[in-house]
Amino acid sequence: MYTYTDTMGTKTISIMDDVYDLLLKHKSQNESFSDEIRRILSAETSKPLSHYFGLLAEKEAEYMKSDLQKIRDYNRQALKKRLE
Repeated sequence: MYTYTDTMGTKTISIMDDVYDLLLKHKSQNESFSDEIRRILSAETSKPLSHYFGLLAEKEAEYMKSDLQKIRDYNRQALKKRLE
């Protein structure tokens, strides 16, 4: 089999019929299969921020809570002094 290759390059891949049907089903009307695969893969690698929630170690989270409490206490004391 001969495939013409220009500066963009082309590759022939084999996929199962059910995978082709899935790609065809989810592909936008004006989207090529390459565009669709690129969109799917880039969406998979760019994780939403919610993916990173909960990654802090418990000890680090306790330090952060402690620091936040110190900041709140300091701000409350500063506010009291201003109101006196």
